[in-house]
Order: sequence, then C-alpha cells, then structure tokens
Amino acid sequence: MTAQNIEIIQKAMAELIETGDVDALAPLLSDGFVHHRPDANSRTKAEWLAAVRASWEKIADMRVEVLQVLGDGDRVVMYSRRSLPDGPEVVVVDFWRFEGGLIAEAWEVIEPVARAAANLSWWEPARG
Repeated sequence: MTAQNIEIIQKAMAELIETGDVDALAPLLSDGFVHHRPDANSRTKAEWLAAVRASWEKIADMRVEVLQVLGDGDRVVMYSRRSLPDGPEVVVVDFWRFEGGLIAEAWEVIEPVARAAANLSWWEPARG
C-alpha cells in the first residue's frame, strides 16, 4: 500500500505542475477530505480545491523541485523546494494520510528558505 500511495502523490503533483488541472486532483481525495493548515480558510475537499484553483493563476509558473518522498503505511511525506520566477524560494513539507486508496487528510508546512536557515541558529554550539 505504501508504494501505491507514494505513486498517487507523485502522479498528482506531476500532473498539477505540468497541466495546472486542479480538477484532476478531485478523484484522488476522499469525500471527507480534511486540509489542516492553521493559516488557511480551506478545510473541506470543495474548499481546498477552490482555494488551489483560485491561487493557481498566481503560481502557475512555480518551479518545484521534489527532494524526497517517504511513505509509511497510510502516510506519505514529500519535501520540496518551490519558487516563482520573481519570488522567494520556499521549502515545503506536505503530509498526506490515505484511507481506502484516497487522500483523506493533508497537512503542509511552508517556510521561506532564508528564514529556514536563520531558524537553525539555535542549533549552533555555544561559543565562549
């Protein structure tokens, strides 16, 4: 099941990036799909698809570099770097949970690359 779930995510992302066809994502989402992101207004399947559709014009030229895709049971995680031609580069971690072969839940963490590096300063050993 894990390999199949990874394949679904890779196919969905590739199709969205290549064609911009947001409606192609709909059959991959369960009817009870929930999008979890505190700063977003989209929670249900219909709300999330509408939000992606509305924002697609602004991000259609986005470059996406998938760095890693991992799967374990009913969960898939994808780590990527994304950028617009005239915008900042961001790192994105997407989490998906599958149920019955469909995406049931999604979470995402988005962080500007410059901030991500700055946030690691706490990890540096103390000098002195």
